[in-house]
Amino acid sequence: MTTNRADRPTPALHRLVLGAAAVTTGLMAGTFYVFSCAVMPALGRSDDRTFIEVMRNINDVMENPVFFAGFFGAPVLTAVAAWQHRRAPGPRRWLLAALAVYTVAFLLTSGVSVPLNNALADAGDPARLADPAAVRDRFEDAWSAWNTVRALLCTAALALLLRAPYAGARRPAQEPAYSASAAGSKARR
Repeated sequence: MTTNRADRPTPALHRLVLGAAAVTTGLMAGTFYVFSCAVMPALGRSDDRTFIEVMRNINDVMENPVFFAGFFGAPVLTAVAAWQHRRAPGPRRWLLAALAVYTVAFLLTSGVSVPLNNALADAGDPARLADPAAVRDRFEDAWSAWNTVRALLCTAALALLLRAPYAGARRPAQEPAYSASAAGSKARR
């Protein structure tokens, strides 16, 4: 059983919300991670028109309730968890740090990735583009770099969430190392 104070167990609802925050944050970290280590390198092998067409298709299908549940759920659930732990300064600090880090990833998505996606969509039908290489050049490197930053930020937010339950928990008293060793016990006699 985790505790948010030495004398009080953490209510089940608090553990549930914190667990849901960790799961949704982990799903977002995994989404961005897969793009960084598999999707974008695979698309990098494609010709310009195929690259543009596939990225536009991905951007279209990505906007769905399942993605949005994780994307918006992670900060909302993390904020709720921080509020639930408002009287437990140790966990609350970790939760607020996780929320701040995830918020940066959220803002990068809104302020960098989405505008790049929109510019790619606005370029027009890939089959009719006069210079698909230029369209791809304006998109690919910037999108990939910032996506990797999002993956790292979401992973850091997840690590902070996973650390929160252990902040402020009492550690059992330990016997000093010198008294536990054979030499230490002889020296005391």
